[in-house]
Amino acid sequence: QVQLVESGGGLVQAGGSLRLSCAASGRTFSSYDMGWFRQAPGKEREFVATIKRSGTSTYYTDSVKGRFTISRDNAKSTVYLQMNSLKPEDTAVYYCAARPASSALYFIGVQDYNYWGQGTQVTVSS
Repeated sequence: QVQLVESGGGLVQAGGSLRLSCAASGRTFSSYDMGWFRQAPGKEREFVATIKRSGTSTYYTDSVKGRFTISRDNAKSTVYLQMNSLKPEDTAVYYCAARPASSALYFIGVQDYNYWGQGTQVTVSS
């Protein structure tokens, strides 16, 4: 079992930046692959980025490539999402998620993750 708590959301103007954090507690953080998802009002929860347990491999959805960076600090049991050049369409509740580490390729489905945080709101004004 792992517990996840996101922080760092807020209101920002278009073109601005935010850094989200997700602190994990419970079992060994480095045993998990981590992901960030988001859900806009009236829409399905969608994949944003994922990072393997070692931190050396990452994968992004096309709409955030070159703007967002996922990283992790296993010593601090924390995963981050640095978001630059934010757009109004990035407005959503952002969730971090965890799944037991796997040697398989990246997991991008909501159903692939076992544990979820409560979410943090990101609002980008135009």
